[in-house]
Amino acid sequence: MSRRTQKNVGVIGLGIIGRRVADNLRRRGFQVFVWNRTPRPYPNFVGSPSELAELCDFVQIFVSDDEALLQMVQQMKPALSAQHVIMAHSTVAPHTMRNAAEFVQRRGAHFLDAPFTGSKVAAEKAELVYYVAGDDAAYKRARAVLQASSKEIIEIGEIGQATTVKIATNMVTAATVQAAAEALALVHHSGLGAEKLAAALRGNASNSGTLTMKLPKMIEGDFDPHFSVKHMLKDVQIAARMARSYGLTLGATEAARDSLLDEADSGRADQDFCSLVRFFFPEGLPGEISQTAEGGAQQTLNGVDEEAAAQVRPVERPPTAEPRAEAAPAERKAEEALEASAEIAENDEVTDRAAEDRRDETSAEIEQAPAKSPDLDEPDAPAEAALPSDDDTVQSATRPADQAIEARDSERDSVAATQDAATQDAATQD
Repeated sequence: MSRRTQKNVGVIGLGIIGRRVADNLRRRGFQVFVWNRTPRPYPNFVGSPSELAELCDFVQIFVSDDEALLQMVQQMKPALSAQHVIMAHSTVAPHTMRNAAEFVQRRGAHFLDAPFTGSKVAAEKAELVYYVAGDDAAYKRARAVLQASSKEIIEIGEIGQATTVKIATNMVTAATVQAAAEALALVHHSGLGAEKLAAALRGNASNSGTLTMKLPKMIEGDFDPHFSVKHMLKDVQIAARMARSYGLTLGATEAARDSLLDEADSGRADQDFCSLVRFFFPEGLPGEISQTAEGGAQQTLNGVDEEAAAQVRPVERPPTAEPRAEAAPAERKAEEALEASAEIAENDEVTDRAAEDRRDETSAEIEQAPAKSPDLDEPDAPAEAALPSDDDTVQSATRPADQAIEARDSERDSVAATQDAATQDAATQD
């Protein structure tokens, strides 16, 4: 085991940030010892927080919540002395940070309230920003350790105040992503592509580092965790509790909290918190690849294909209700009248064709009959035997057809009257 020196730094918590901070410390020449609740294959992994404190004067704590922070300082407490500077980087409630500081200070050790801003990429590049509160002498001793993983250190004030600032900045971050999700939903439902909003925001005064990093991921559906849903949800819930204690209503924070709760309840607590955009796109996300009916893939905004399909999808009509018993007689009369009307229409067509055929035959007979010559030496025919005129011949030949038509019209009028009476009966019974 290595001898304890001023260059020994302990890191508790090898999550997204803690592991990268440990890497940066090694690159800066520090001797790094680590501990994690779940064992990890990392150099100098020790058996407990107490053992880590025995080896290192400087300890950085990167754990996820209030309970974990208090547990870590309690487990280190037997090994703490005046040489120790314990730096708590967790985002917790301010009163929790003060309680943790009290545990440490009772052993004569020093404590720094030192939350940070920056996610996975910033940690990899040693570009975190620390907000630091606590004893100034302790800060000066630990500054080189903090500088190994940061681009800036901002001194805030007393213990608990740096945590309050961190909660406030996370409120802005959550509200920014919430507003971006709402804007994406509005643009989508207006029929515009998400890329138009992204292009407009790049030159807009409201653009920020958060939007630059998160908006493309929201459009593409890339939720590889840089800052998880469960951790951001924890932070906005802390903010909501603090607001209630001050009698404040935080509308934007509460909206973000509701979206994050929906994500966590859907089993996505470990995804990046920008996945809250799903709250507004329950059937799919902007930029996601959806399979077409032909089996191909196309890039589509949520709902576009479904809406197009709905336009051509046959309308599903509700099943016809059974007729009421009291209306059945009237409805039967109407149906019988309609059937009779259809039969008459068919007979009309047959009758019209027969009349026209008869007219054609009569005209042909007249054209073929020999004309009477005035020079023909024949006795005059009896008056009753005289040939009819052409007009008389046509009238006689077409009379049966005319009679059929008149009979048809009379029958049609009768059916129409019956149909009207049936309809009136049905209306009366309804």
